[in-house]
Amino acid sequence: MLEGKAMVEDSDMPVKMQVQAMAFASQALDLFDVIDCKSIAGHIKKEFDERYGSGWQCVVGSNFGCFFTHSKGTFVYFQLETLKFLIFKGASTP
Repeated sequence: MLEGKAMVEDSDMPVKMQVQAMAFASQALDLFDVIDCKSIAGHIKKEFDERYGSGWQCVVGSNFGCFFTHSKGTFVYFQLETLKFLIFKGASTP
C-alpha cells in the first residue's frame, strides 16, 4: 500500500478524504500497469463516485496541464510513485 510514498502538492480536501484518495490510487496501481493511466483514473473516479456521490473527475499521468473549477473542499493533487493524481468534484452552477 502507501508506506509513506505519496506526497500531497496541493489540496483543499479534508485530510481523511485525502488519505482515502491516496489509498484508492495505491489500490489502482496494484490493479493496473503504471502506463495504463486511463484505467487507473477510471478506478479512482468510480470509487469516489460510489463513496462520495457522483460528479468526481480524476486525471492521472506524469505530464499534464489543466484548468478547472471545483466544488470547495473536493480538490487534491498529489504524487504517488512516478505518477501525479488530480482528483476533484466539478463545481455546480446555480
